[in-house]
Order: sequence, then C-alpha cells, then structure tokens
Amino acid sequence: MKLAVKNMVCNRCLLVVKQTLQTLNFNVEAIGLGWVEVEPEPDSNQLIAIASAFKVVGFELIDDHKSKLIEQLKNLITKTVQYSDLSKLNINFSTLLTDNLKKPYSYLSNLFSEQEDSTIEHYIIRQKVEKIKELMEYGELNLNEIALKMGYSSSAHLSAQFKKITGFSPSRYREIKVERKALDEL
Repeated sequence: MKLAVKNMVCNRCLLVVKQTLQTLNFNVEAIGLGWVEVEPEPDSNQLIAIASAFKVVGFELIDDHKSKLIEQLKNLITKTVQYSDLSKLNINFSTLLTDNLKKPYSYLSNLFSEQEDSTIEHYIIRQKVEKIKELMEYGELNLNEIALKMGYSSSAHLSAQFKKITGFSPSRYREIKVERKALDEL
C-alpha cells in the first residue's frame, strides 16, 4: 500500500519514516519524498497507529487528493531547489510542475494558493532563500557563484529577493548569522 506522508523534505526524513514503520512491523517496499509503500497493507487500526507514530516524529499521513497533490508539488520544488544546480537545469517551474504532476499550471496555482495562503512562486523563492543561506554558511562560493548556481540572472537580483524575504542583505545576513528555517516550515 502506498501512503502519502506530509513533511518529508530530506534524506533523513526518509530514514526516520522507514525506521518508524519498521518499528511497527511493516516492510518498506519503496520510499521517496512524500510517500512510502508498505507491506502488509495496514488495516484501519494500524493506520491510526502509523499516524500517531508519525506525529511524534513530525510527519502526517495525508488522505485527501488535494492535500496529496500539494505535498507532491512542494516535494518536487524542494527536491529541485535543494538538490539541483539550477543553472544547469535551465527549467521553468510551471513546466516542471505540469509535466510531473499532469495537471494544468493554473489549477495547481489556484489550489496551492487556496490551501497554503501563499503562491507557488513565493514558495519557490522561500526555498531558494533557504538554500542561499546554506550556501553562504558553507563559505565555499561567493555571491556571484551562488546567484549562478541558484539560477538568478545576477547577484543583484538574488540580493533583492533575499532582502525582501529575510529583511537583510546577504552581507548583513552573514554578519549576524540568523538561524535558518527547517524546510518543512517553509
């Protein structure tokens, strides 16, 4: 049985979900961001136990279609922004989402705005800003290199978006070391 799981945003999340299910005596057949396939198929009482165990470690089972679609959308954006070199992908997020989720972008955009009180574009920007913070903390790339890696046309464009979201310029952010947000809080 394939279960949809909210708040899975990284490889550690995959590990925690897998361990949680194994503790409940389920075999994990396959797993990815936002979903897991288990055997044997859980009955209603076992689903309640899984939901309770997930809640303890910060995850939720998703059972309605719209919420599943939103979680798939968020996971696709997170995976793309956090684990890809956007300069090499040369992608348009609306095309990426429609191709992968097999829904018109207008439908996805309206659903996301309705469910999340934010736009897809703003969610993408927040994801990018958190990745920029991470890259700045590593100190291996300068701002121009980060801008290129993150798919910005210039470091000035990156700086403007960064300041709009955080309230700080990238250089000021480096000075004061503001704590980064967890990806599932975006």
